[in-house]
Amino acid sequence: MEHQAEPKWNLQHLYRGVDDPQLEKDLNQAQKCATAFRTRFHGNIAGETEAQELGAALSAYEAIHQQALKPMLYAQLLFSCDSRVAESAALLAQVREMGSRIEQETLFFDLELQKIPEEILATLLQSKVVKCYGHYLRQIRMQIPYACSEEVEQTLSRKNLSGRDGFVQLFDELTSSLSFSFTMPEESEERLCSGEELLSLLYHPEATLRERAFATFLEGHADLAIPLTACFNNLLLDHGQEAELRGYPELMTPTLIENETESAMVTQMMAVTEQNRPLAQRYFRLKKELLGLKSMKNSDLYAPLGSEGPRYPFTAALEKVREAFAVFSPSFVAMVDDLVTSGRVDVPARPGKSPGAYCMGMWPGEAPYVLLNHTGTLRDLSTLAHELGHAIHYQLAEGQQLLHYHPTLPLAETASVFGEMLLTRHMLDHEPKQELRIGLLCSKIEEIIATTFRQDMLTRFELAIHTRRGDGLLSPEAICDLWWEENAQLFGEAVSMIPAYRWGWAYISHFIHARFYCYSYVFGELLVLALFQRYREEGEAFIPLYEGLLKGGGGASPQTLLEPLGVNLSDPDFWQKGYDCLATLIDELEGLLVEKDH
Repeated sequence: MEHQAEPKWNLQHLYRGVDDPQLEKDLNQAQKCATAFRTRFHGNIAGETEAQELGAALSAYEAIHQQALKPMLYAQLLFSCDSRVAESAALLAQVREMGSRIEQETLFFDLELQKIPEEILATLLQSKVVKCYGHYLRQIRMQIPYACSEEVEQTLSRKNLSGRDGFVQLFDELTSSLSFSFTMPEESEERLCSGEELLSLLYHPEATLRERAFATFLEGHADLAIPLTACFNNLLLDHGQEAELRGYPELMTPTLIENETESAMVTQMMAVTEQNRPLAQRYFRLKKELLGLKSMKNSDLYAPLGSEGPRYPFTAALEKVREAFAVFSPSFVAMVDDLVTSGRVDVPARPGKSPGAYCMGMWPGEAPYVLLNHTGTLRDLSTLAHELGHAIHYQLAEGQQLLHYHPTLPLAETASVFGEMLLTRHMLDHEPKQELRIGLLCSKIEEIIATTFRQDMLTRFELAIHTRRGDGLLSPEAICDLWWEENAQLFGEAVSMIPAYRWGWAYISHFIHARFYCYSYVFGELLVLALFQRYREEGEAFIPLYEGLLKGGGGASPQTLLEPLGVNLSDPDFWQKGYDCLATLIDELEGLLVEKDH
């Protein structure tokens, strides 16, 4: 199957451009719907409301969000394409302001839902028109101990627009506008490079080039120490003050509630991860020997073995992913093909484009959009499988209503990591060259380490900076010190860090966009390792169970959705199974190396 080599988004599925009259019309209509909603339902929910009235309110509330999503997501996607375009930045600011106004008009609704007496709600939930929103209602009521009055909630919403949201946008504009003077391999002169181009050189065979590229990237962020530190300080302070205002028992409490995960479970998962750090350090020492290095630097972690590994232009990378997904389910391939041919995958790295990769879930019935910065590395190949896994998850969940569409963060990475595992196993099973199989195993082990041990470290760092911010303003040096200390716990004596890595915290957008997001990666990776092992044992019998999990979207808690698969999140042995799987992969790698030596 032939595809365009470097496809880009076709956002005309949504609007013809920023001057499309329908865009302004949709923005105005969303605001009008929110105002009408408040007029009809304000003050009429908290009492002894009838089931039909509550059902109508829930349906109308969902419709408002549906109306607002199209212009809001369009603005975000357009800004991701090129943050340097003034019209795109202006539109993003406009829709954020609109979103804030809608939030202010409708925030009374959650507060009134929380005030419905439990016995009355139990009766209402027996009605079909309310029962279908049961999970959403249970989620809302988990916030009861921490809710403020409507006036306070409106004030918080208003200040977020010029406060928290403003600093988020500033961070995005700063980091996406960065370019770096660097002489790329096989080029004779310096030129301005994107951050993605520099980070791709961490997979280059030349150690000095890897270190120089990584240092250049990090030092570019160090040059923005003042504004980036201001973004961090203000967002940390904002969360600390809100936590105090609401009486959260822990800094992570709002994230735990949103994710429907227990604090004790997360603590246990992180403890098991940290107990298994010797596994990561075992691999780091093995990698040092494979590379023939006297000392292992953190710029060497993803170095290829021997000469530079094979390159995967987008067309070839896509075909690899299609082949791997086809082994599991032909329907997965059909979904992927539809995304590419309909202009919902944006591939090439370019100035102004948002760094990294993501999949933007839209709403039920509207296919997602996938952003990549594909440079042809093995990691880019894995990233493609990862993001297309997300896209499949969203498409399978389209049977859910909007309020139950998005999976909670702990399950959000399930399909993406499973997609990576399908790709890795398929390539290992079909690669005749021992050297390339060794490289594939190394790549997968490194991804697992990055998604478990590293994400655990990021969570520890995030907890540390939030806690320290409570004692006063953090200097850039203080943040750098905390970053260094947490990384040292992971690397131990196996890896030394290059000096510029003190600024490694400055480009990680999860700290800015989604507080305490990173522990969900650990959850998702360990979960998938266990599920993938079951798939290998059970074969086709496992597939409907897995698809059922993805179809559930966010319609139930993680534990409820996982019960049909026999997963018990409170069992500490469950988390250890993931690291046992990692140990098996390292054993497999060592076995191949023994064969090679003989």
